[in-house]
Amino acid sequence: MSATPSPDARTAALAVLMDVLKAGRSLDRAIESGEQALADPRDRALCRALAYGVLRHHRRLGALRDHCLRSPLRSRDLDVALVVELGLYQLLAMQIPPHAAVSATVAVAQTRGKRWAVKLINALLRRFQRERAACLAAVDQRPAVEHSVPDWLYTRLSQDWPTALDALLVQQNERAPMTLRVNGRKTDPATLAEALAGEGIHSERQAGCADALVLAAPVGLEQLPGFAEGAVSVQDASAQLAADVLGAEAGHRVLDACAAPGGKAAHVLERADVRLVALDNEPARLARVSETLERLGLVADCQVGDAGNPATWWDGQAFDRILLDAPCSGTGVIRRHPDIKWLRREADIAVLQAGQQRLLEALWPSLAPGGRLVYATCSVLRAENEAVIEAFMARQDDAQATPVALPVGQSVGYGHQILTGEAGVDGFYYACLEKH
Repeated sequence: MSATPSPDARTAALAVLMDVLKAGRSLDRAIESGEQALADPRDRALCRALAYGVLRHHRRLGALRDHCLRSPLRSRDLDVALVVELGLYQLLAMQIPPHAAVSATVAVAQTRGKRWAVKLINALLRRFQRERAACLAAVDQRPAVEHSVPDWLYTRLSQDWPTALDALLVQQNERAPMTLRVNGRKTDPATLAEALAGEGIHSERQAGCADALVLAAPVGLEQLPGFAEGAVSVQDASAQLAADVLGAEAGHRVLDACAAPGGKAAHVLERADVRLVALDNEPARLARVSETLERLGLVADCQVGDAGNPATWWDGQAFDRILLDAPCSGTGVIRRHPDIKWLRREADIAVLQAGQQRLLEALWPSLAPGGRLVYATCSVLRAENEAVIEAFMARQDDAQATPVALPVGQSVGYGHQILTGEAGVDGFYYACLEKH
């Protein structure tokens, strides 16, 4: 981004960061609110780039800030601390002339009514410009700081994936590609790729993922030929593999137990004429599933219900296939949602694990003999994946784990783990359980 956008974008980015790091709001919702005040698309793009960039590198930027200060800022001055991080990120990672980045960042401080911070921010950013190499060397001695992950997550990743740790840490801070899922009922990847090329949009096939096209650069949904007509959706390739593992066939009765926002349910319906129940415990989220299916010209039985309490929604008719895309830490999609690093706590993992085990236990009786349940998460933590399946298999004598053969990732005992960035896809875990 070579142009020098207005300070308004930086002010909006600061508001987004305060929403996330002080109020605990998700980045997606904070961005949606923050962009509304910006009329110029260039300002909205800069706001988004700054918010994502600072959250990806928040710990490292904070360490650089503190290294350049004589004494740490007070906790009540979080806004000033984040203004500094905005400035540091521009100097480190954006193609904005340094003098413009510094002056525009200082202008943001003036909007906060903290005039005392103006000189401090200006001096700090200029010091970093002069002493950049020494500052980076000082703070990058600890990998958790260099790669901006909280200590608890660094410890977990190093224990679970010692040989892949360095690559995993790097990939978590990379920008994820925009990947499309082609609706086979309306077109095919080759035809859509040709239509994209006609609009000046370059795409490539994702190896081993039959319906996926990866764009060379992200574009707005309105630019995708056939989007409004349901010919294409946006979905990462690792999530698209759920339909392959599930293997639903025509006539099957299928349950998507945690269906929102509906991408996996839609893919299953695009693949085969199945009778699908889309379940979610939040009405607003289930409404998104219905909207997705309507755009794609697909039909499912959408029900509000707690997958962990089938007595409140199950009619007693067994399912041939169950997809349990379980609520999880989201550590496999941190590159898309960098706020996860700062909003998630280590104590959350045990709570999530208990919920995952509860869902498995509750849903298993609704699976028909000879049927298949696919357990999936977008986590890279063993506690939410292999450990959950191990505990379930130890208690369930009528369950058999079937090997999962996928074009990316690795077998990990009962299941299959894809680490973030492998073959360019998101981190994901799959386990395929059959009832005998």
